[in-house]
Amino acid sequence: MPPQETLAQAPRAQRLPVTVSITRRVDHSRLPEVTRWVQSGVNLANEHEGFLGSGWVRARHDSDEWHMLYRFADARTLDAWEASDDRAGWLYEGRELVEVARVERRTGIEGWFDEPQPGVASAPPRWKQAVTIWLGFFPLSLAFTTLTSFLVPGWHQLWPLATVLITTLCLTPIMTYVLLPFVTRMLQPWLRRPRRRSRS
Repeated sequence: MPPQETLAQAPRAQRLPVTVSITRRVDHSRLPEVTRWVQSGVNLANEHEGFLGSGWVRARHDSDEWHMLYRFADARTLDAWEASDDRAGWLYEGRELVEVARVERRTGIEGWFDEPQPGVASAPPRWKQAVTIWLGFFPLSLAFTTLTSFLVPGWHQLWPLATVLITTLCLTPIMTYVLLPFVTRMLQPWLRRPRRRSRS
């Protein structure tokens, strides 16, 4: 059997941090037990490769919905945690305490515009987000404009609403599913670079 692929050897496309957001309904009469159970899960995850942090919040004091988040370095380490015996045993222990209502994974540029959550690394500054989006949008828009000029006679004489509608319908999926993930992967070291502290 070939040796297990290390984090450094994994394809760059698989090395984007992954944040998992889980909404759980909690038995409100057993809050101390739920709190201990959640903390034991954090302690277990902290022993696994790639774990970057976690947190949980309630919408209000009397809410029975707890929003829990945790982040791993990439999809491989997250999958390893989610398939582990540690996690399976932990979930079994909490089977009578909580009920899962919703699970969501976010990678790359997804979730950047959400409010910061406890235990999750902060998003890049807005100006870096804008640069990243522009670096994908500019060449795509230029290529589309050039191609339509050659392939569609009279394209620029068409009704502006029609050309804008067609353009956005064609380019938005390409930006969302191809270019933005690609540009985000290429810029990861720069996007995740800590902000410089101002000198006192």
